[in-house]
Amino acid sequence: MLIGDVARRSGVSARMLRHYDSLGLVRPTGRTDGGYREYSSEDIRRIFHIESLRSLGLSLRDVRRALDDPGFAPSELVDDLIRQTRERIADETELLTRLGRIGAAEPAGWEDVLQVVALLQALRSKSAGTRQRAALSSVEEVPVPVEALVEAALSESDPNVAGALRWALAQGGAGGLALLAEGLGSPVAQVRKRAVQSIAEFPDGEATTLLQDALAHPDIVVRRYAALALGARGVADAVPTLMDMVVEETNDVDAADALSALASDPALAEQIATGLIECLAHGTLASSARRRLTQALADIPGLTTSRALADLSHDEDRAVALTATYILGIRDAP
Repeated sequence: MLIGDVARRSGVSARMLRHYDSLGLVRPTGRTDGGYREYSSEDIRRIFHIESLRSLGLSLRDVRRALDDPGFAPSELVDDLIRQTRERIADETELLTRLGRIGAAEPAGWEDVLQVVALLQALRSKSAGTRQRAALSSVEEVPVPVEALVEAALSESDPNVAGALRWALAQGGAGGLALLAEGLGSPVAQVRKRAVQSIAEFPDGEATTLLQDALAHPDIVVRRYAALALGARGVADAVPTLMDMVVEETNDVDAADALSALASDPALAEQIATGLIECLAHGTLASSARRRLTQALADIPGLTTSRALADLSHDEDRAVALTATYILGIRDAP
């Protein structure tokens, strides 16, 4: 079979067949009287073998080794091809994501495209300062797509950059809340923590609902950050978690401040005072926990608190008694 017929039947161009010949990959078995290449059925079978191996991503050099070297094992090469393919897919996926984010920014011209690209690149910089500037400028210049800001916020470890990203997200409206809510379900603890911290930066409304739902989250860290944020918003649902934080000495000062803020509502003040007193009555509590609970009573107004402090000033635990006496003196001062 002449080269033109082989090209038509195999789908391999005559130019490529000549290239295979020059490399020694497929040498036609014979020549016609006129000097034209003539391929045998075995030659054609080898061409199909070459094309099959090339479809897997093998180089022509590796194809030749696979066909001609009996000792050439496929396992290592196939593993390498799998790795290369995964890397290529990851690169293409990243490019697709970047293009989608540029499209979401609805650039009016190429200058806008260049600004979005520059900001996206800056958010991935190794320099914390560069990332922070990008987060802050994302509000003032061409807006960065919210998906990019959420991704950056959920992966940022530098506290200053993280704060800037949370601020930028909150400035952009509620668009990022659904994505941050998905972050609460991440298998990675740090991502869950960053998600609830970011949600806490949003004003009242949908964010408050998400935080209230987070009070029942299986991750105790998420529950605690949600409680602190809700306490600042005057949401009574946070009270039990805040009291637990005081007992467990986990952000206990912040938790006590949140309880104090909630206690500005007289109805809540009574509830909080009663709850703290009930915690103090537990006989299994360590002395340090009882002292923290007594300190937490300091900024809770009302007669219930005053009576409890008067009783605690005679507590068997000297540290608790002294703390209660000191607080009473401050509360009674003109």
